[in-house]
Amino acid sequence: MASPLASEPHGTLAASYDDVAAAAARLDGIVNRTPVLTSRTLDARTGASVFCKAENFQRTGAFKIRGAYNALSQLTPAQRKRGVLTYSSGNHAQAVALAGRLLDIPATIIMPTDAPAVKLAATRGYGAEIIPYDREETTREALAQRIAEERGLPIIPPYDHPHIVAGQGTAARELFEETGPLDLLLVCCGGGGLLSGSALSAKALAPACRVVGVEPAQADDATRSFHTGRLHTVHNPDTIADGARTPSLGTVTFPLVLHYVDDMVAVSEEAIRRAMFFFWQRMKVIVEPTGALALAALLDGVVSAPGARIGVLISGGNVDLRYALRLFEAVETS
Repeated sequence: MASPLASEPHGTLAASYDDVAAAAARLDGIVNRTPVLTSRTLDARTGASVFCKAENFQRTGAFKIRGAYNALSQLTPAQRKRGVLTYSSGNHAQAVALAGRLLDIPATIIMPTDAPAVKLAATRGYGAEIIPYDREETTREALAQRIAEERGLPIIPPYDHPHIVAGQGTAARELFEETGPLDLLLVCCGGGGLLSGSALSAKALAPACRVVGVEPAQADDATRSFHTGRLHTVHNPDTIADGARTPSLGTVTFPLVLHYVDDMVAVSEEAIRRAMFFFWQRMKVIVEPTGALALAALLDGVVSAPGARIGVLISGGNVDLRYALRLFEAVETS
């Protein structure tokens, strides 16, 4: 049977800043209040004052624990006893696994066979059951629905639910609490959970701040959806930013993105590598390709705001180190 959490219809705008504030209270003492990083070199390169919210230092190495814990903590006692099911290429998988362990809720995770090894290992390490699938043979959504019906498990989706969106919005909330008003906020986009939640926080705490979502040019479904007002999809996009390989924005996140986000842009694979390299070499922090999307737009000139105060969301740092070194071999360092 399907869970009310996963299947109930939602309104046009399914989450508000009040939901973000409530999520922040639930997450207090559970998630890390991650640091905000600055770099004189980065400011000089961009002609702006840049503040990077480092969710790569979050529990599980990414922002996803915020939404996962917020969602799992609101399950009924009966749902908690049965356990939960989700699907993810890695960061949401780890987050649900850890949240399940903290709340004593069994977690089953559907993961692609080509998911990063570091994310597979971490998800197993948190005690979750992993069900592998081949992206070429089925979709994770179809497989999840079948398993949910067979086992009677509620589905905790990676991004397309109000509780997930609200939890993710607490990262930007913390950023604004520390920096004060910003002129521009750049946020990576896969399925739009982090972007939607961040936009809710931005418009409540700094109404004049422009919010711009960033995704890979090779997986630009959200950018096309935003600019046309019609939902576009992609199938297994070939991008190094594995967290942005989602097929589309969701029924919850798409209306929120249209309502609260000011613009969407896309960046090249080369720009992602360069931004990731900058984080590693100049700022001495490990950031995964998806986590470097927002900075890529700034460093590559896709977005420019000289003299502005700019927030950059670093979404995570879960990357196989040997794979990262291979990515860096193609980066021009001049």
